[in-house]
Amino acid sequence: MGIAALEALDIRVGTIERVEEIPRSDKLMKLTVNFGDHRRTILARIKKERENPREIEGHQALFVVNLEPRKMAGELSQGMLFDIGYADGILPVLSVPERSVPNGTRAG
Repeated sequence: MGIAALEALDIRVGTIERVEEIPRSDKLMKLTVNFGDHRRTILARIKKERENPREIEGHQALFVVNLEPRKMAGELSQGMLFDIGYADGILPVLSVPERSVPNGTRAG
């Protein structure tokens, strides 16, 4: 894989403003994420990974924002939470900047 594959991903910092239940899902939570010039709804499979999924409200994290919108559990997701650990089977954690940066800042 070359650098072009990595550059094809648009990964940006956003602040998680709200975390809500999705009644028809036992895994998904609905995140409202502020990217500075706009907000997006992003669905994340964090319901079973955290005792209190709302604990991430107010935190900045990384999100992939150039994916096609996808409908899941009757809701539309406009991106993907870029967390650490899920692919390795460990309890995932947020991928966060070491200090606060403007929402919408690109990774890479």
